[in-house]
Amino acid sequence: MDRLSLLNAWQRGLPLTERPFDTLATVHGCSVPALLAELRSAQQAGQLSRVGGVFAASAGGAALLAAMAVPEARLDAVAAIVSAHPGVNHNYAREHAHNLWFVMTGVDAAAVERSMQALEAATSLPALRLPLRRPYRIDLGFDLRRSTAGTAPGERRLRAPAVADHDRALAALVEDGLPLIERPFNAWAQALGWRTERVLQVLARWLDQGTLRRFGLIVRHHEFGFTHNAMAVFDVPDTQVDVLGPRLAAQPGITLCYRRERAGGWPYNLYGMVHGRDRDSVRAVLASATAAAGLDGLSQQVLFSWRRYKQTGARRFRDLPVMETDHAHAG
Repeated sequence: MDRLSLLNAWQRGLPLTERPFDTLATVHGCSVPALLAELRSAQQAGQLSRVGGVFAASAGGAALLAAMAVPEARLDAVAAIVSAHPGVNHNYAREHAHNLWFVMTGVDAAAVERSMQALEAATSLPALRLPLRRPYRIDLGFDLRRSTAGTAPGERRLRAPAVADHDRALAALVEDGLPLIERPFNAWAQALGWRTERVLQVLARWLDQGTLRRFGLIVRHHEFGFTHNAMAVFDVPDTQVDVLGPRLAAQPGITLCYRRERAGGWPYNLYGMVHGRDRDSVRAVLASATAAAGLDGLSQQVLFSWRRYKQTGARRFRDLPVMETDHAHAG
């Protein structure tokens, strides 16, 4: 079985049936046990994060992009404290004075702020807080066969409905991932005390209305050679950002694009990401996209990541585990 083809083909559109892996096995010409074994192997190798979904920003919970300016000698120690926090789902070193960038997630904004304050106390460092204001393109998966991640079909830009309170337990399971068994949705139904049909109906509704951006195999791009990711940031007049942002999001090779709040000493409000196998390819995509979107001439920076400390799923619908309050400070 060609693992690359398997993981590339099913990053979205996993069948919402009682036996979803039967379809994948048929398409790839293997038995269901062999297919499940391949998925388990990919997960153990770090190539597959989980089988689950990616929620729209408006679906519920809270997330915050944050950045710290860490003295070089302390970077690994501070990054270890940040990564150890269960609410942090991404943590990268980037080439900038603000050199540690991470995403804090939680069930609401208050929980995220409490976590941020705990990290600032534990590290003795302040953090920029850069809340999302409008998504233009968010996590549609990667074309693993290209030199830079391919652009998936355009997504809806309307605000998607939030997860209802009575469905939040299912959303938590979606974040955690499907068990790799022949009837995985039955296991979710049993855990929730629901009928399997209800589970599948809610998932289908979420996908139809955009609450779920996609449902399928969530891959970890570094393990497939996409080790050069760049975050381009732009200072766009507030009156123009919702015009130029969608233009940037529509350019080939842009994998993530969103508007964020500015912060003190950080004037940028438009972000675009490109993931690639080498710097030259990434820079070429960014140059083309920037020009095509009409962003040339605006104040901008490109921050390449040079180390991934953590990459896991968000915790917007799952309570954080209880943490010890007596944190050691990074040296």
